[in-house]
Amino acid sequence: MITKLNFSKYFLLIAIGLFFSNCEEKKTEKSKLIGLWTLESMKVKDSANNWNAYRGGMKGYLMYDVEGNVALHLYDNDYEDYKPSFPNFTDTISSEALKHVTKSYYYMGNYQVSEKDSIVTHTKLSHSNPSEFRGIAERRFYFSGDTLIMVPVEQKNARLKLKWLKSN
Repeated sequence: MITKLNFSKYFLLIAIGLFFSNCEEKKTEKSKLIGLWTLESMKVKDSANNWNAYRGGMKGYLMYDVEGNVALHLYDNDYEDYKPSFPNFTDTISSEALKHVTKSYYYMGNYQVSEKDSIVTHTKLSHSNPSEFRGIAERRFYFSGDTLIMVPVEQKNARLKLKWLKSN
């Protein structure tokens, strides 16, 4: 038999359960971005509207923090397998090693999210390419399960599509 006291307990438990089950739905788009993401794929659309792996395949990481900071590192599939190794902060790197370094693209900066447009704007504070310091990158984004999908807004990169998986 359910007494008034038992009913109150059941009602409270149900209310708490409903509250926590809806917490995921109440997350903002910005809060869903926060964390470390691993590049699943980076594809480019060709002139026949077919999607192909960009540069034969890429790897990378994307990280957003709660303070509004972003860090991105993209690199060719074979980038980390390069031999021989070479020293950092020296002017005696071989031409071959210098060419290899250009297969890595990275920046860090700040970000802002337009929830209305589902666009994240990166303001680059530093960059692997000095000409892109303080540059802006805008990415339209959406989520499909645990996958973050981004498409550049700027025309020169608009044929790209990046898929990121949330890292644990």
